[in-house]
Amino acid sequence: MTTPTISVEANFDGLIGPTHSYAGLSFGNLASAANAEMVANPREAAKQGLEKMKFMADLGLVQGVLPPHQRPHLPSLRALGFSGSDAEIVAKVAKEFPVLLRNISAAAAMWTANAATVSPGADTADGRLHFTPANLAAMFHRAIEPATTSRVLRAIFADGALFAHHDPLPGGVHFGDEGAANQCRFCNAYDDAGAALFVYGRETFGGHKTPTKFPARQALEASRAIARQHGLAEDRALFVQQNPEVIDAGAFHNDVVAVANQNVFFYHQAAYEDPAALQAALGAAAPEVEFHFIEVAAADVPLGDAVKSYLFNSQLVSPPDNDAMTLILPEEARETESTRVYLEGLTGGNHPINRVEFLDLRQSMRNGGGPACLRLRVVLSGAERAALAGNVLLDEALYESLSGWIEAHYRDRLEPADLADPQLMLESNTALDALTGILGLGALYDFQR
Repeated sequence: MTTPTISVEANFDGLIGPTHSYAGLSFGNLASAANAEMVANPREAAKQGLEKMKFMADLGLVQGVLPPHQRPHLPSLRALGFSGSDAEIVAKVAKEFPVLLRNISAAAAMWTANAATVSPGADTADGRLHFTPANLAAMFHRAIEPATTSRVLRAIFADGALFAHHDPLPGGVHFGDEGAANQCRFCNAYDDAGAALFVYGRETFGGHKTPTKFPARQALEASRAIARQHGLAEDRALFVQQNPEVIDAGAFHNDVVAVANQNVFFYHQAAYEDPAALQAALGAAAPEVEFHFIEVAAADVPLGDAVKSYLFNSQLVSPPDNDAMTLILPEEARETESTRVYLEGLTGGNHPINRVEFLDLRQSMRNGGGPACLRLRVVLSGAERAALAGNVLLDEALYESLSGWIEAHYRDRLEPADLADPQLMLESNTALDALTGILGLGALYDFQR
């Protein structure tokens, strides 16, 4: 087989795990808070996520799969002093510390936009594709993810000549890092060297204005550290603060108010305090890029509607058989009046977006994660794509295998109280053990070691 020579952008989506529930753990995420205590349907959630992956693959895009994490995460409970058999620990925590059980059972690793920050080899000093798993220090239920995330990424992107892996940043919230949800990359073509835009919420060791209601999770210091780790050229890496007012309005990550692809930047008017200055800075950092800036006015889409509908938590992609771009949105964007009207007039403008598609992701959306949250974007050269380990690129055979796996292992009803059921832990571990065989990734989980 001939190795492709053209770089592509692959989307690696997280499979939604068997413990998917609505526990309202994410402070500042309005959807998560509003739907706490609802009955969840893990089987439907996983199917919706898988159908989104298939839709993307059917567009001709490279679509990858990342496995769920082990939940409940017993190693975290043992590290916190709980002892006994696994079932005894679950029962003890459920009785003595139920909110902790909800945290260590969260299926939030499905939102792989927070899994890591990725820099393509075209942008890095050593020409390798670089990964830094996010430390996710702002929320306990996510701060237990980095070790497994690192293990998964190192298993898939295993060739050290092509891939460079860094440890999550140290320093806790002082260097709080939420991953690619706060980064955009601009280029004319994926093969080209790009400009990286890092969006942060606060400067830990400085005096920038910060939100007053909800936490600013991404630290400027973390973004700068990752740019240094990845060997990005200083004049091609930009750092801009997210408007604190939009964080207080529920835009807890940049990808709730902005999305970019190649030379298109689609964002809300309120996303940044000085959008004109940002446009000028991007033009200076990447003068070769023929930018299209699509700024959505608050008069057309109020900020509250943008957050509620997840208009910007969309996937902006370039299907290989189309000269233009497609915007992939949740159904909620069609059901919200202002965003529906705006989108009806979006295509056909003086920009590359010529197609809009809507997908049903309600199980994820109710927990505050839309299409963009569910995927990690990885630009792959032909050699890098050929070097991927395991069976992780979605094709018809893998789709059928995963569909059957979900049917065999997932419940169709789960309440937060059900997390106390030791049988759920056994079901989840059995499912994950089978999944590692399907994906060909070996022993990823603590219970397998």
